[in-house]
This record gives sequence, C-alpha cells and structure tokens, in this order.
Amino acid sequence: MTLMQEAPVRPDYAAMATNRLEGGDPFAVAEATPARLAEAVAGLTPEQLRRPEAPGKWSVLEVVQHLADYDLVNGYRFRMVLAHDTPPIQGYDQDLWAGRLRYRDVPLDAALAQFAALRDANLRLLRTLLPAEWERVGLHAERGPESVRRMFELMAGHDLVHLDQIARIRRATGA
Repeated sequence: MTLMQEAPVRPDYAAMATNRLEGGDPFAVAEATPARLAEAVAGLTPEQLRRPEAPGKWSVLEVVQHLADYDLVNGYRFRMVLAHDTPPIQGYDQDLWAGRLRYRDVPLDAALAQFAALRDANLRLLRTLLPAEWERVGLHAERGPESVRRMFELMAGHDLVHLDQIARIRRATGA
C-alpha cells in the first residue's frame, strides 16, 4: 500500500462537497441519498423533469442521471485504488457526459434504479474495508493523491450538493 500526502483539491467541486458534508457521517448521507433522491423528484411531470433552471444549466433528470454515472465512476475508482498501488484516477467532463450520453432522454425510473443499484454495490464494498484500506491512495489527474476515505467523503458531500441543486431547479422552474 502506498500512502501519500493528499494534494489540495480544486476549490469548485471538492470544496463545495466538503463544505456541504460539514463533518457529517458519509455513510449516513450515502445510505439515505437514494430515498432522498426519489422523494426530491416525486410528482414531477416529464416536462418538469427535463426543464433546466436556466439556459446552459442542467435539468432535474440530468442531475439524477449524473448521480448514477458518478456512482459508476466512483465504483470503478474505489476498486482500482483498492486493487492497485497508487493507480491513476482519470477525471471526466460531466457536461460532456450529460450531453453526449443524452441524460435528458433517460427514463426517470431507469436513472433512479441505476443509481440505487450502483450505490448499494459501492456501499457493500466500502462496509468491508479494513482501516488501512481506507487510506489507500490513487493519483487523481486534477486533484492529486486521494485516499479511498477522501473519495467517499467527496461522494457523500456531492450527494448533498446535488440534492440542493434539485431543490433549486424545482424552485427556479416552478416545479
């Protein structure tokens, strides 16, 4: 196992996610998110789901599918870091994914089911980790060294940021 000092992370996503988690329990947040997400989108019409809060911004449906794909990416990253010594962790352009993978066209029930299944698989893996495994590190292309613990904390904070975003989109669009 390789331990490295963790690099400071970009202030945008990482700081927002860290600040939103505010020292909370990442397991409690991550376990609650599938139900909170389903509740946050309940009762929206197909038009409301697909209406962005402003031009160039995401819709509620795009946020839901982003969360599902984010868990897909994180599941791969967790497994790479746990199985390999200091593997590279590639970044990705979330807006490119949203557009080219047609997030706005995905059925809501499929996006919610994908997210719930991936989250369950990731949490099952994380619950089995030994203390030293939480400190295993990968080398993120944009943020530098990140431990499994740090990636999980970012994931939980990321959940909260996007739940807040859905509430903001609903307010902005009158949904």
